[in-house]
Amino acid sequence: MSGADVNLVLRSTRVVTPDGTRPAAVAVADGRIDAVLPYGTEVPAGARSEDFGDDVLLPGLVDTHVHVNDPGRTEWEGFRTATRAAAAGGITTLLDMPLNSLPPTTSVAHLRTKQQVAAPKAHIDTGFWGGAIPSNVKDLRPLYEAGVFGFKCFLSPSGVDEFPELDQEQLARSMAEIAGFGGLLIVHAEDPSHLASAPQRNGPAYADFLASRPRDAENTAIEGLIAHARRLNARVHVLHLSSSDALPMIAAAKHEGVRITVESCPHFLTLTAEEVPDGATEFKCCPPIREAANQDALWGGLADGTIDCIVSDHSPCTTDLKTPDFASAWGGISSLQLGLPAIWTEARRRGHSLDDVVRWMSAAPAALAGLTRKGAIEAGRDADFAVLAPDETFTVDPAELFHRNQVTAYAGRTLHGVVRSTWLRGARIAADGTVAEPTGRLLERNH
Repeated sequence: MSGADVNLVLRSTRVVTPDGTRPAAVAVADGRIDAVLPYGTEVPAGARSEDFGDDVLLPGLVDTHVHVNDPGRTEWEGFRTATRAAAAGGITTLLDMPLNSLPPTTSVAHLRTKQQVAAPKAHIDTGFWGGAIPSNVKDLRPLYEAGVFGFKCFLSPSGVDEFPELDQEQLARSMAEIAGFGGLLIVHAEDPSHLASAPQRNGPAYADFLASRPRDAENTAIEGLIAHARRLNARVHVLHLSSSDALPMIAAAKHEGVRITVESCPHFLTLTAEEVPDGATEFKCCPPIREAANQDALWGGLADGTIDCIVSDHSPCTTDLKTPDFASAWGGISSLQLGLPAIWTEARRRGHSLDDVVRWMSAAPAALAGLTRKGAIEAGRDADFAVLAPDETFTVDPAELFHRNQVTAYAGRTLHGVVRSTWLRGARIAADGTVAEPTGRLLERNH
């Protein structure tokens, strides 16, 4: 410890580090972690000290899949409300998806517009994905050089006209361009032909909606994605994996050396099709929440490393868009503030540790995006933390959420894990149900 430069020391009997959970004192200097020391280390003169007792000190979570919808559809969410909810939930870094805002992040000019809107509103550190659509291959390299962390595309309709999907030829062209400069392509992988041939019925029945988004749509899309990535030696990432049937082919591709990573989301890992009431479209997302047996297999994929990380896919909308008709209701689940306790509740039930949760929700998403200063409590990283009371419970009350629209599939659920406070670069930004004024920074690739 450099001593003279250290201005803050945080202690806990349970600090989650890359080497495991242990009692420790974390010394902070100039917003960075200076050292992780034995619990009883003497505090340098002039430094502030705080002891969290048996509450767990975690690295701040990194959520690389958030739809903020700002500018253009700010009534759905917005940077101020999204990042406030994230801070309350222990998230200290998020990456914003390129669609549902107007304009979408498909050119450098559009990126600059979004950055200008986000800068004064961000409660946490915020970065941006670019978008890959049929018309913008020429914009991909300039966007990458302007700092986006990679590029999102859809293989089936996105739900908004300004962000069209790629067909297989367009996918190959965009992937080749991105691979040429070493970028990352992240993919909503559902095959449009399988969706078109699936039964489509209007109405409130969840079973009908589930039948309209079959597992084969995911499986076929992922199979094709693997083939393209193998041929082009491209880096690809499968977004929001829902179908456990795809796990064996993903595992085999990884073993072969194909450069593929995979995420899943809290709703797929904690909610099941069997419990979704008819008409309850707060549970609607694409791909859909599937059956309990499928969920068990997804947890197996997490345990064996086939699934790399867990991120929210926070995709909010106004209340009126969640009509009781599963066919017409907007698809998306809001969970920024609740992802950590939701996952921890299920993880502990299945025998996993907080070390596992931190790996899935902080370290792995940071590694995916190349955020080398995020995702771990170790010297040199940003002093971003969440303080969690892991054994305390609370019941989800939508009125207490910081999301702009308090629509949630978790309403009424009792969850383990109360986030006591959240810290960004050594400053407490959330505690006891309140969030400080925005101090987040805008991040660019290689930050």
